[in-house]
Amino acid sequence: MMTDWEIRRSIVHYGKLVHRAGFVAATDGNISVRMMEDRLMITASGSALGNLDPAALLYVDFSGQVLQGRGKPSSELPMHLTIYKKRPDVLAIIHTHPPISTAISIAKESLSQAVLPEVVIMFGEIPIAPYATPSTDEGAKVVESLIEHHDVIILDHHGAVTVGKSLEDAFFKLEKLEHAAKTLLTAKQLGKISPLSEEEVKKLKAVRQQLGYK
Repeated sequence: MMTDWEIRRSIVHYGKLVHRAGFVAATDGNISVRMMEDRLMITASGSALGNLDPAALLYVDFSGQVLQGRGKPSSELPMHLTIYKKRPDVLAIIHTHPPISTAISIAKESLSQAVLPEVVIMFGEIPIAPYATPSTDEGAKVVESLIEHHDVIILDHHGAVTVGKSLEDAFFKLEKLEHAAKTLLTAKQLGKISPLSEEEVKKLKAVRQQLGYK
């Protein structure tokens, strides 16, 4: 099991990766890690993910009370808490604003159509949550039912949230999401989208089941 300081360093590391990949700008986004059954470490409000101070991360309980650290937790804390409560298997959450995935929601397109085999296998589908005013409890409400069945959710006009058994797992899902969005955008620029056949989708779903994806 990782120590407190190792978790802090891991959050800093993935904050840098998220920023370098262009998934956030300035003080966008937030990251958290479940510390125990009812505790989490989360970035503070106004933090720049590309330049986090490990000592400035906040230790918070599931009532939202700060147990250690100064400042306020990310304004998206209610969304993080809802996800952890709904999904005991989730140990890490990354919320970012990947440009193309966000644009997909703005343009009312969908990544749930069966176009990319790897998306069907890994994610099944990628839902878009209804619009919610950022930095309010609305964010928690719109993901509450979707997070029970999905590890990746696009937030309408507001980026994406990915969850996993580790920060690495959540980050890889974020990379896969934005890569899929880029591919779909390129395909639309080149011409008409050609979805996979029903027969091929059935085969992919069988592969998905064999690999143990929920």
